[in-house]
Formats: sequence, structure tokens, C-alpha cells
Amino acid sequence: MSLIASLSLADLAALLRGAPRRCVVTSHVRPDGDAIGSALALALALQKLGHPVVVLNEDGLPDALRFLPGGERVTRPSGAVDADIVFALDNATQPRLGDGVNAAIAGVPMLVNVDHHLSNTRYGHHHYIDSASPATGQIVAEWLEAAEVPLDAAIAENLYTAISTDTGSFQYSNTTPATYRWAARLIETGLDVGELNRKIYQSSPLRRVKLLGELLQVLDISADGRVASWFLTAEMAGRAGALPGDSEDMIDHIRGIDGVVVAAFFEELPDGKVRLSVRSKDARFDASALCGRFGGGGHRMAAGARLAGPVGEARQRVLSSIHEALIAAIPA
Repeated sequence: MSLIASLSLADLAALLRGAPRRCVVTSHVRPDGDAIGSALALALALQKLGHPVVVLNEDGLPDALRFLPGGERVTRPSGAVDADIVFALDNATQPRLGDGVNAAIAGVPMLVNVDHHLSNTRYGHHHYIDSASPATGQIVAEWLEAAEVPLDAAIAENLYTAISTDTGSFQYSNTTPATYRWAARLIETGLDVGELNRKIYQSSPLRRVKLLGELLQVLDISADGRVASWFLTAEMAGRAGALPGDSEDMIDHIRGIDGVVVAAFFEELPDGKVRLSVRSKDARFDASALCGRFGGGGHRMAAGARLAGPVGEARQRVLSSIHEALIAAIPA
């Protein structure tokens, strides 16, 4: 699909307020809270406005997000969809939608790419990219406001989850005054924020604790204490009984170590590739640029890529690059 135009919020609002069209809402593989929360919030809003809507995701709805209102709408692709427009949210490159999703939407005449990743490739027919926004959920909130779509409790719960998870529960430096104002507005719809935060952050299955135990056995800290890394093989995941997606946010455990500047997580995938996640605690180290060397991208302080395996070789290549980049950016 070729690029036609960059959109404004007013343009996006007009797409929602126009004549009813059959819509698809989708996001990236291995979806997180921002991907699913944004997609469900937009889908619920589209339904309010009379648009038939399907929510597709290559990997479906993660167990950890099954509490979200409308979660039953999330389906895996199973053939071509009959639709007029696709909204791809929180997804920087079209291949990251997944092979099944891309095949399903191939015949849809319009693809609108809405995202907050700095590395977004501006794929699709139209795009709206705000890399200053801390979460796609915040963009969707602003979009619905521009379209004059009232926020109900179901939409608000999805948006709150999207924004909270992508800001580290409002801890990350990308959190803005507007983020807090949106959180307040969402809570004012009647959300039980204590209960919602319990569901988001305090409902981990036992297998995730076992998975953490496996990871702790292979934790590696560089000699200078500035780089922490660990890796996950299929064998380790099997011992823990882990499901796909259980490793999400595990990297935060090692990013939080005192003295660590860069954290890296390597995960063996079923296709033999290695999923890389990199987190930085200092803006002088650009995680997106580092991952860009390996065909990935993301944000300055949180990025990822997929590499050729095996895990051991991938670790050597990436850690060597991390140490080189770290010394150049922040001399010890």
C-alpha cells in the first residue's frame, strides 16, 4: 500500500464521523496493554457511531488482558475480511501486524496508520504519528475527543489501561501533564481505579513467577554494572509452563537494578528467531537507534527487534553493540 497523506486529528475525527463503513481495527503481534486497550477503545467508539467493526490481532487477546471490556471482540485472522477501512494502531511497521493479519486486510481499500513510535515507517494510505505522545491510547483519547465521542466506562477502562501500561504506571519520563489530565478524566467516568490497577499489575499467574525464577538463573551483569541482560529459551519457558506473552514486562525487573543504564532481554521464538527488547534509563543512550542496527526500532528509551538465532550468538552480537554504543554515549 502506498503513502497518500499525513492526517490531522480533525481528519481522523472526520473518518469516524462520516457515513458508516465496515471497519477493521488491528495492532502488532504479541500485543501489550497499549495495543489492545487502544484497539478496543476505538472499536467500541466505532460501534457507538454505527460502524460495523472487527478487531483482529495475529496472536489474539493475551490472558493478562482478558478483563478488558470488549475483549471478546479480539479475534485471530482466518481469511480475508470484507471491509472498507483498516485502522492499524500502535504498530511501527506493516510486517509487524503479522502475516495472517496482512493477508486478511490485503484487499481492503484504505489503511490508516495511527501510532506514537518514532521509528514508524509511515506505511499505509494515511498516517497520524505523534512520537511525543507516551501511548497510542492517549492519541486515541484525543482522537475521540476531536470526534466528540462521549467517553463511557468501557472505553475509559481500555484507554486507562493503554496509557498506564505504556507509561509504566505513569513512572516513565514520557509521561506528560496531558497524560495525568487524561487519567483524571478517565477516572471521572466512574472507573474503580484501585480495582483496575489490581487487575493490571497485581494478578500475575503463578507461572510468571516461575518464569522469573528461570530468568534469574541466567541473569548477567556487565563488569561495570551498567548493562543487565538475561535470555529465555523454549526449554526454560516449558519448565515454567509459560504461555506466549508471559514474558511481557519481565525486562523491568532488570532495568530497575541500581546502577544499570541499559537492560536487554533475549527470547527464543518458535521460528528460530530471537526477540530482542532493550530498555534505557538514560536518554543519552538511544535504544531505538541500537535496535535499528538489527532491523528493529521503537522509542528512544524502549525498543526491540527480531534477530536470527541462536540465542547465544544473538546475545554476543547485541551486547557487543550495546557496550560500544554505551561507551560512546555515556563514557564511564
